[in-house]
Amino acid sequence: MNTLRASKRIVSWLAGLWFGLAALTVAAADTQDTTPALFPHEATYSASMSKGISLSGAGTRSLTDQGNNVWLYRTQVRSFIADIDESVVLLWEDDRVVPLRYRYSLKGLMIRNREQSIDFDWQAGIAKGKYRGKSFELELEDGALDPLGFQLQMHQDLKAGKRALTYNIIDKGRYNEDHFTVVDDDSTINANGTAKQTLKVEKDRGEDAKRQTLMWIDPNQGHLLLRLLQVEPDGSEYELKLKEATIQD
Repeated sequence: MNTLRASKRIVSWLAGLWFGLAALTVAAADTQDTTPALFPHEATYSASMSKGISLSGAGTRSLTDQGNNVWLYRTQVRSFIADIDESVVLLWEDDRVVPLRYRYSLKGLMIRNREQSIDFDWQAGIAKGKYRGKSFELELEDGALDPLGFQLQMHQDLKAGKRALTYNIIDKGRYNEDHFTVVDDDSTINANGTAKQTLKVEKDRGEDAKRQTLMWIDPNQGHLLLRLLQVEPDGSEYELKLKEATIQD
């Protein structure tokens, strides 16, 4: 039963805390060029939790070009506990993510199904959505993002050399301000037995926060996310590792 609860917990973590993950797999043709640009890709991650227990499943993140500067960004997680499908249709404009339509669905065994939708009407300045069956409406603020598109924006900002990142995200019927910081520009991580120089990024939860989220990103390979580690207040650890990635330039 403890293993089941922990597995359900990591699925929720995968869904809600997919920070910069495959979002950091969008690459530029020239990795030394810091001009933000989008390129179609697909990346797959494996997940495990403390004591080496591995989820029977994988998470896939893809970015596809829909034409006219419109892109589809999508996450799909398949495991024995739950299936997750999350997507955003966005406009890439002036090196910024402009969300148009966000959808999220979590369905699984012994887990309460969750759904969220957000439609962004930038002309009217209104975001309308539904979370767990309840409708909401918010006035759109400048630079407002959705729970998935902000991760793509974070990739582009890191690629442009930014080291302190703040995003205003509409989620669950309200605005949330999330902060991230590059805490080490020259950290080292072993990937497939070889050492790689990486950027180490941490989500800033405040001085008294007991939960920690860390990411290791390869700046020399299209800013691929190599690893994500989350440490819970009880000491439990959850980890994502890149399995493979396909990038089109």
